[in-house]
Amino acid sequence: MPTTVALPHQHLHTVEDYYLMAETGILKPEDRVELIDGVIVDMVSIGSKHAGVVNRLNQCLVAAVANRAIVSIQNAVRLNDLSEPEPDVALLKYRQDFYAEAHPTPDDLLLIIEVANSSLNYDRDVKLPLYARHNIPQVWLIDLNADELWIYSQPQDGTYQKKIKANLQQPVALPEISGVEIDLSALF
Repeated sequence: MPTTVALPHQHLHTVEDYYLMAETGILKPEDRVELIDGVIVDMVSIGSKHAGVVNRLNQCLVAAVANRAIVSIQNAVRLNDLSEPEPDVALLKYRQDFYAEAHPTPDDLLLIIEVANSSLNYDRDVKLPLYARHNIPQVWLIDLNADELWIYSQPQDGTYQKKIKANLQQPVALPEISGVEIDLSALF
């Protein structure tokens, strides 16, 4: 019979706490961290293949969306008072201030893209459910180990109801922007 062990109460950090830690020097500018469900999580270093894929995505997306959306690279998105992840790419609703007044929130997000090598399990098992709980319409998970793009959509009850492996030899449609597709055949 399995035994249940009660864990001590954990102190969860708010986004406000997180920013205060940065302002006071507890978190340094060079620290690669993000706030996930009240926990400050170290982010994995970015390798050259990862950086190259993000750069290609940036170029493809900027050309495709022109002034219809904003492409945000490795910047924070504020999901709630306990979560402010920094996805590799976020496609945002267009705003005149380019989000200078405040980080984007779930209502501003059209698409999140996570590029994963050693972080694949974390991105799939922790960040995808987080995005689904906040009703992000679509998340792309790029698996650098297998050179695959997985598209998750239809968030409901904390999970994505639809998961498909993209055929990168065909253009991939962007969510929430009618008639816009991008060619990702040279992604890897």
